[in-house]
Amino acid sequence: MKVANLLGALVLLALTSSFATAYDPSPLQDICVAINDTDSAVLVNGKFCKNPSLYTPDDFSFSGFDVPGNTSNQLGVHVNIVTADLMPGLNTLGVSMARIDFAPNGGLNPPHYHPRASELLLVVKGTLYAGFVTSNPDHRLFAKILKPGDLIVFPFGLVHFQLNIGKTPAVAIAALTSQNPGVNTVANAIFGASPSINPAVITTAFHLDRKLVEDLQSQEWVNPT
Repeated sequence: MKVANLLGALVLLALTSSFATAYDPSPLQDICVAINDTDSAVLVNGKFCKNPSLYTPDDFSFSGFDVPGNTSNQLGVHVNIVTADLMPGLNTLGVSMARIDFAPNGGLNPPHYHPRASELLLVVKGTLYAGFVTSNPDHRLFAKILKPGDLIVFPFGLVHFQLNIGKTPAVAIAALTSQNPGVNTVANAIFGASPSINPAVITTAFHLDRKLVEDLQSQEWVNPT
């Protein structure tokens, strides 16, 4: 009986361990279509590893976060994100960082979300109105006015934004929990999709007039850069 109990316990432990470790890795791209033909396959976002004997300190460092970004664009914002492309030592570590510059009086990092990351934002200069909105069914807004030294977190996959409400330039530093967090700007995805979404979808979903929707779809939608 004791042997049977011991075997049962071992089986249960094995199943529990399997359930605890059997999960899919976080994706590093929006779309990946499976294919068996290796000649037609491409490496997306994956990185080959350098021979460890060839590592240098430069692989693990980056210079340039002190340089202000050009905010003379439609949104009045510039995002300089450092991923494994710019800092090879970040590869496989699951982190990245960005400097965000905002023009005075309304520079905006528009509503967007990161499909593969949470974000922690630190204001280092200026005054920002920043927040995020929870998912269905509540859609609760959590927003604050932030000044230098203030932090705010944007949970994984939730829509968030930052607006410079001050009369001077603003700067924030963001840490993200993915080496390739991705970004989907909400307005661009809806009104700037290519090919365009059928206006009937948007008029019903957003309670908008069809002519207004068609006008919005005809405009140029730029991504924060």
